Amino acid sequence: MDCCRWEGITCDVAGRVTHLHLSSKGLKLKGGIFSSSPLRNLTHLTHLNLSHNSLYGSLDQARFILSLGPLEVLDLSFNLLSGELPGSLSNNIRKVDLSSNRFHGAISSSFFQQAKNLTRFNVTNNDFSGYIRSSICVHSSSLIRLLDFSHNNFGGNLSRGLGNCSKLEVFRVGYNNLSGSLPEDIYYATALEEIAIPANFFYGGISNRILNLTNLAILDLYLNNFSGMLPIDIGKLSKLKVLLLHSNKLKGFLPPSLVNCTNHMELNLGFNLLKGNISVFNFSRLGQLRKLEFMSNHFTGILPISLYSCKSFRAIRLCLNNLLVKF
Repeated sequence: MDCCRWEGITCDVAGRVTHLHLSSKGLKLKGGIFSSSPLRNLTHLTHLNLSHNSLYGSLDQARFILSLGPLEVLDLSFNLLSGELPGSLSNNIRKVDLSSNRFHGAISSSFFQQAKNLTRFNVTNNDFSGYIRSSICVHSSSLIRLLDFSHNNFGGNLSRGLGNCSKLEVFRVGYNNLSGSLPEDIYYATALEEIAIPANFFYGGISNRILNLTNLAILDLYLNNFSGMLPIDIGKLSKLKVLLLHSNKLKGFLPPSLVNCTNHMELNLGFNLLKGNISVFNFSRLGQLRKLEFMSNHFTGILPISLYSCKSFRAIRLCLNNLLVKF
């Protein structure tokens, strides 16, 4: 029987299996699919997708798959796989998705050394620990676009190296145990469209150098220990759509330039130490704003009339300030 006709299998012109797509097939094997002889014979495999199944066990039996020279895409997300990661990836690997499993332990510094073509790496929602290796940007600097380490147990500081990811668009490390200040070289990664690092222990100010990231659309720093004032020219980030800075220790006044972020859809500065007369803030320029949350600060003044011109509002929370409402 010609397996190239089977559902989920794609072959090249020579009849060799190159794509194996068995997502959501109810597989419940204990690593056996990795060690089975048929899979070991697929030496021309470039795409392997076993996501959304119930595979469990470690990847020890899968070392040969991760080291397959032709392998470009590996998706094992949403399974029950556990254990530590093998020592390295294949030379041609482009996309790796190991999210929503039970992997643990540290990711070794050698893991990315051979992955020269890596563009996307996602290990969110596991139990990884240790440091987040900046070496990923050293070895894959010209191509990497997405790094998602969120919802794990990574700790320590973010080391320098992110600035070498010249094409990095999405960087997520939220819900870990990271601390320290943001490495200054992150502001060299000017292709960044999203920085999401919520629910950690980062501290220090928000550097004015963030204005270098002119493509930034999402800045999510909530539930940390950031302090100091907001950059006075933050409005230069004209593509900003989501700004989540709540539950920090930010102080000072709202920068008037904030209204230049006319693409704003969600703005949350709640639970900080911000102050000033909010009535002079021109909300009418934020016509796309859907959620505005300024609660638990030290704002004063009368609720500005310009606020009523924002027709897209779905939620507004200004409580626990010193505001007056004029009817």
